[in-house]
Amino acid sequence: MNQPPLLEVENLMIQFRQQTAVQEISFKLNTGKTLALVGESGSGKSVTALATLGLLPEQAHFPKGSVRWQGQELLGATNEALRRIRGNRVGMIFQEPMTSLNPLHTVEKQIGEAIVLHQGTTQHEARQQTLTLLEQVGIRDASRRLQAFPHELSGGQRQRVMIAMALANKPDLLIADEPTTALDVTVQRQILELLKSLQQQTNMALLLISHDLNLVEHMADDVCVMQQGQVVEQGPVHSVFKSPQHEYTQHLLASIPTGHPQPLPEQTKTILDVDQLKVWFPIYKGIFKRVSGHVRAVDDISFSLKQGETLGIVGESGSGKSTLGFALLKLVNAQGAMTFNGNPIHQLKQKAFRPLRRSIQIVFQDPFGSLNPRMTIAQIVGEGLIVHQAEQAEQHAQWIAQALEDVGLPTDVQHRYPHEFSGGQRQRIAIARALVLRPELIILDEPTSALDRTIQRQILDLLKSLQQKYQLSYIFISHDLAVVKAISHKVVVMQFGKVVEQGAAQQVLEKPQHPYTQSLLQAAFW
Repeated sequence: MNQPPLLEVENLMIQFRQQTAVQEISFKLNTGKTLALVGESGSGKSVTALATLGLLPEQAHFPKGSVRWQGQELLGATNEALRRIRGNRVGMIFQEPMTSLNPLHTVEKQIGEAIVLHQGTTQHEARQQTLTLLEQVGIRDASRRLQAFPHELSGGQRQRVMIAMALANKPDLLIADEPTTALDVTVQRQILELLKSLQQQTNMALLLISHDLNLVEHMADDVCVMQQGQVVEQGPVHSVFKSPQHEYTQHLLASIPTGHPQPLPEQTKTILDVDQLKVWFPIYKGIFKRVSGHVRAVDDISFSLKQGETLGIVGESGSGKSTLGFALLKLVNAQGAMTFNGNPIHQLKQKAFRPLRRSIQIVFQDPFGSLNPRMTIAQIVGEGLIVHQAEQAEQHAQWIAQALEDVGLPTDVQHRYPHEFSGGQRQRIAIARALVLRPELIILDEPTSALDRTIQRQILDLLKSLQQKYQLSYIFISHDLAVVKAISHKVVVMQFGKVVEQGAAQQVLEKPQHPYTQSLLQAAFW
């Protein structure tokens, strides 16, 4: 007699207040196999996964369909029956570990709680198992980390703690919801290799939710491509990726960043020169708070940037990329020489530097966090005009409309608020806010890291077209090497505050000389 699939979803339909989120999807997952659900944000991937464990809110309604765990129906199952499966037979890694971990509890308490609840062990036994799990997922100095709180860990460490918690009771199925989205490429590679290794050791099944097609291609056996709540294509990964049949799948695969920036004309003027820039943060110790040392966030960095050129700055979290950007804007204290359009700016006080902020703008990583939720789009985009162009107030409306048009947004969005827009649209608004002042240089701090690949491609194409139209110079800060390669003329590679390699993007990213650059590229394009 054939064993039923470990997890079987059949004709599942999910509605929220008569709005259909998932439309009659079906798939099977067997022991030891990996199935990936891929698609853009809002396609229904996470909702489907949460539905399998009964984790959707009460407003969720299931007009039809079935979710079976080893033949047992889960839709409509009692909370007691679901609790026996959740965290015990099925583990789940959520997308954002910082919000999924309890900020008031130590690592030991959070992992140990799952062990005691499902296994009935003593606290001492749970502690030993927790220690073993942390070592298994690659947490260094695991015994010391037992008493750490989530905010004391890096993003990669928090994600490893989430994996340890999900694996605490040796589940038969692990659901991983965007497990590496916000992580550096090297940490991504470590997490994925860890998951593969654990899967081989325990023969567990893996339901992987992701919009990263490179990850899916290397991790999954089968794939379901979702669009607007429907499965538009499914099958073995190698066949779907090699010869996609559906137009949407083809669109997703074509959205992987490719190409190169437009070459610069000869005799292009240099607009920014940076020489031996340093940002050192003092370390205070003792009752009298004496300086005992320094964190060398940016240490002796030099580079130049031409008009219409893009300089990509890459490196892992903590390498000093963003601090470098803030130093150029004089948002942190720095030492060294900086020259903008031939004029020294490093010695300028804040009041004297303020007029230059019109020419040097920044776009932050998280557009939702950097846009004031209480201001309309017109107020957000036009705020800089009030500061820098107050004497030409009668033209503000025209400039705001032009900036929105430049970034591909209709002008009638001006009276709406940030929460009414998607992530990609909010990033366009953030770019419009920088663009409205007609700057010469825009610093882009991880502007595409939280976006789907298709939206990333649109933003990159937008940035390239704006650069051609206005001869903008960009400093593009990112840990995504595929994105950097597609937009940058030159690249600076940073590690622990220092430049380990720099030069033409094609040279550095195709023939890297430094071992660190080689490791980044190996992790990004494995």
